[in-house]
Amino acid sequence: MTIRHLKVFIEVAEKGKMSAAAEALYITQPSVSQAIRELEEHYTTLLFERLSKRLYITEAGKLLYGYAKQVVSQFDLMEDNMAPNNLKEKLRIGATLTVGGSILSPLVKDFREDHPEINIFACVDNTQDIEQKLLNMELDVAIVEGQVKHHDLVSVPLIKDRLVLACSNEHPFAGRASVSIHELEGQEFVMREPGSGTRELFEKYLEKHKIKIHTVFEEHSPDSIRKAVLINNCLTVISPRLLESELRENKVYIFVNARQDWNRSFSFVYHKDKFLTPSIRHLQELVTSYGEHEVLADIPAGRLTASA
Repeated sequence: MTIRHLKVFIEVAEKGKMSAAAEALYITQPSVSQAIRELEEHYTTLLFERLSKRLYITEAGKLLYGYAKQVVSQFDLMEDNMAPNNLKEKLRIGATLTVGGSILSPLVKDFREDHPEINIFACVDNTQDIEQKLLNMELDVAIVEGQVKHHDLVSVPLIKDRLVLACSNEHPFAGRASVSIHELEGQEFVMREPGSGTRELFEKYLEKHKIKIHTVFEEHSPDSIRKAVLINNCLTVISPRLLESELRENKVYIFVNARQDWNRSFSFVYHKDKFLTPSIRHLQELVTSYGEHEVLADIPAGRLTASA
């Protein structure tokens, strides 16, 4: 069994057809068939069911796929880093959108000042997609605001964060000392996309209180969410880190959850099999230092209560 066998297997698993895998790898279909047969003989198990000219991966195949993605990713990374003209360390950092819109850029800037010899790649996506990239070894580490769920990922909370209910200063809620959760019934909201940790936390809260809102916008970027709040008078639930300038300029008004149901953390996440290099550990220390900044200090805010 070789790396080549695993690369062929991954292509077949992802394409669902040996002919498509052969085309992607620029090899013949018999070569693909032989590689899969040799893998099945090596592990003495069936990796694909062959039904109606299509391949369906077995449970054993799914298990091998998870391992193969890790092994091939680490092998390719080793080959890339050890190339004679490319002996510069690379660090691939993932971040969820709240993190990407608040601390990621200054964090990378600080890290590069300390480690100019390291090549940085940063990727911003929602929690669900970042989790998958970590499992596929496409990222070395990530900083996320949502909860990662896979048992192969280690999650270390480092920065305290919370969500707030936000509206423009033109909204009827603006300036009030408090708003009841029941007043959110039927209100127009701009929401994050499915897969977002922010959205998941808020939807669980709405479900708990049996509240139904009207989603007018579903947005992926913090800038689009801010515009929906300021221009279209929508409500949103968001980290105050993404509204800091608007809060300082008195363009938005926020409500803090009185029961702290929306308190959460930015967590440092990596695969359990990942070797933590000195540079990764230094990045973790830098992330921790960003938790000292309190966005809501001296900002007027109302309270969101559960009572009528």
